[in-house]
Amino acid sequence: MDDVPAYDTSKPLFIFDGVCVLCSGGVRYIMARDKTGKFNFCSAQSPLGQALYTRHGLNFDETYLIVDGGRAYTKSDGYLYMCRVLGGGWHIVRITALIPRPLRDWAYAIIARNRYRWFGKTDYCALLSDAQRKMLL
Repeated sequence: MDDVPAYDTSKPLFIFDGVCVLCSGGVRYIMARDKTGKFNFCSAQSPLGQALYTRHGLNFDETYLIVDGGRAYTKSDGYLYMCRVLGGGWHIVRITALIPRPLRDWAYAIIARNRYRWFGKTDYCALLSDAQRKMLL
């Protein structure tokens, strides 16, 4: 039985920690630059986010999640995928793919593990503007 709520699967879904200042701020930055609306967004705390983390056997404390075509992209590979989808100048960031994945993911894990201590927590998606909140599923 699939307990994932129905959602718009026509574009990648970026699922992020909605109370993390770093995560919400990063999504706000991406939203502001995703001029053509290539992504949908939802928080990991939402029913949809929780269901997709469960479906893919992931813990939101360890990584954000991009779901596209039923496939999960996480950690550094997820950021590389995001840059590919956004295109344009974002392609330059993909040069980091030359760094071995274990090293990229090790650095990612250090930041993920310390994100609340280093950057703090906020009210649910408080860093998003009203217009950006409307982009959330």
